[in-house]
Amino acid sequence: MATLREIRKRIASVESTKKITRAMKLVAGARLKKAQDRILAARPYADKLRQMIHHLALHADPADHPLLDPRTPLQVSLIVSITGDRGLCGAFNSNILRQTTHEVLDRRERGEQVQLMAIGRKGYEHFNRLEKVEQYFPDVFHHLDYEEVQQVGEAIIQGFAGHRFDEVVLVYNRFQSAISQHVEVQRLLPVITETESALEGIIDIIYEPSREELLDQILERYIHTTIYRALLESWASEMGARMTAMENATNNAEDLIRALTLQSNKARQAAITKELVELTTGVEALKG
Repeated sequence: MATLREIRKRIASVESTKKITRAMKLVAGARLKKAQDRILAARPYADKLRQMIHHLALHADPADHPLLDPRTPLQVSLIVSITGDRGLCGAFNSNILRQTTHEVLDRRERGEQVQLMAIGRKGYEHFNRLEKVEQYFPDVFHHLDYEEVQQVGEAIIQGFAGHRFDEVVLVYNRFQSAISQHVEVQRLLPVITETESALEGIIDIIYEPSREELLDQILERYIHTTIYRALLESWASEMGARMTAMENATNNAEDLIRALTLQSNKARQAAITKELVELTTGVEALKG
């Protein structure tokens, strides 16, 4: 059984841990508010741009633009795994790593080759131990802005246009709420058009300049915007997951402190009782 001194040391240690987890929860909460505002502002634009691209592509010849070219059979797939740079955020990173591994194995079973692109240090460190990571973009989340994302988008566009891979898939966490994130697997390239039924109710639009010229200008913006949105979704999800994880850790620390305090009180009471018994026994011995 632990001594009173050991219990007190452990209480002090847990108290220190609780202060850290509480501070991390507050920081994550402040960042979550900013990240949530950014993703909620970006979603309508990204959704409208996606709708426009699919409307344009539906009435265009896939041969008109290399990013619309549906390559069959698929030979090489690029999987872009978006994780965080740090841990202490519950299952946020492990869910992405698990889903990415599933996507890799699934494609290899179909006889395809797979290349990996890692955005986020946790994904790079995990997969680089197991196999080669073709491209790695570090510190993207330190200064997450559209210009930074364009570098990622250009690397993907050049690789696809240069036939280094035939398909690009994004794996990331989609933000739903502070306590809920959903792993999303999204095919980025080639751009797959919606069916006529999916676009039902959307009026036909006369474009000026032509659809082909617009596709030339907008497709790359669509790729950059989709990647930017995925990174914003991932950033907000990470902050929500970290805030929740640190709140749970703080609550667990408080429960442990209460249990240790009770154990300390019992040990202290046992020590006092023992001393009283020893004193009483000593007095009785002197009287005898």
